Amino acid sequence: MAVEKKTEKKTLIFNAHLVDKQTDADGAILISGGLIEAVFLGDYTAEEKARALAPDAELFNAEGRTLMPSFIDMHVHFRYPGQTQKEDLDTGLASAAAGGFGTVVLMPNTLPVVSSAQLAAQIKAEAESRGLCEVFQTMSLTRDFSGKDTTHLDDIDSEKIPVITEDGRDVASAAVMREAMEKAAQNGVIVSCHSEDVALAQAAKPYRAEALALRKRGGAEGAEIEEKIDENLRQANALLALAEDTATERNIEIARSAGCRVHIAHCSTARSIDAVRRAKAEGMTVTAEVTPHHFALTADSREGLRAIVNPPLRSEDDRRALIEALRDGTADVISTDHAPHTAADKESGSPGFVGLETAFAAANTVLVKEACFSLSKVSALMSANPAEILGLNKGLLRPSLRADLVLVDEDEAWTVHGADGKSKGKATVFEGKTLTGKVHATWFGGRLVFRG
Repeated sequence: MAVEKKTEKKTLIFNAHLVDKQTDADGAILISGGLIEAVFLGDYTAEEKARALAPDAELFNAEGRTLMPSFIDMHVHFRYPGQTQKEDLDTGLASAAAGGFGTVVLMPNTLPVVSSAQLAAQIKAEAESRGLCEVFQTMSLTRDFSGKDTTHLDDIDSEKIPVITEDGRDVASAAVMREAMEKAAQNGVIVSCHSEDVALAQAAKPYRAEALALRKRGGAEGAEIEEKIDENLRQANALLALAEDTATERNIEIARSAGCRVHIAHCSTARSIDAVRRAKAEGMTVTAEVTPHHFALTADSREGLRAIVNPPLRSEDDRRALIEALRDGTADVISTDHAPHTAADKESGSPGFVGLETAFAAANTVLVKEACFSLSKVSALMSANPAEILGLNKGLLRPSLRADLVLVDEDEAWTVHGADGKSKGKATVFEGKTLTGKVHATWFGGRLVFRG
């Protein structure tokens, strides 16, 4: 008896405009076995012409929208384990898919802190069992954020854990940081630095606390109390800028000494990005990320000043410096620092906002529509460059690469309402703002996992 051969299901996405780091043309993409099988450039708007390319494929009409490699976020908080009131794997992954992300790198500041390869592997396996996104779980630089013990890094495997970080804080001791970086260098692991001098960050806390206390008193004392709130926040932000600048310089120099690949997380000041630029010019293997909220918004307005996030929103000069760094290659990637909180936690001053579902729109609005970046440049920053840093077989529209794809409308305007998002966290720094650029569909390994 003959055994019937099982045929691989294929999907042809046609009537699309294809954009990646190197491509900007009309065409179609054939998906098979979770990979891109073929890329066809040309006019494939008609179903009959598309059908001729792959007679047995299921057709997906992109309706003239733009098809890109899905996005890769090197800086995400899913709050799992231990803080599922803020976010859990299901809501975090749903938010990632809705934002067009096919890969996320999770931070270790959870309960407990992720300080073991076993716990990291468990989180990765649990997350990827949902089939929505590829997940990498980072480990802490020091065990349980003790600031002292790095023995858990002795045998770290870069294939499983490509990035380690003390995110949410910095390592106070330069000697301990160097020890962690040396171990990372020996094992081919990237160190992602939340660059913030610990003592200066601590000195900023009373100002933020005073601002919060004044805000809770309400507007009974009118303009005077409002100005006191703002002045306290300006004092805090000035200290936090100094904390970032000095720690960025320190961490780059320690990485130089240790021979370590270093990634500067959520770079937010002109001075810090200049430190990265100098290090690159000197031949160091250093990369840097910028968040959408830091290149889109400033603390020059009262609204921006009171948007509590760490690092804070900065000045217009800083914002422009970050945009130029993204333009000239000093900054390598756009990362969201997606940081969900409960409404009560935000009211109490917890820093951070959700960002996965607004990232593309913010980048498209600010960088493409306003700063005249090409969409290919944005694709490089959100897909190809992070894929290269992490060593992933994705990030471009090329045969044999993973079929992690996102379909966007570059010109669709929409108003952001955090309550409409998939994340448990509803606080967004873009609340009520109109952005241009909408995610309409996301494929992970060739499977359609989101359609908006």
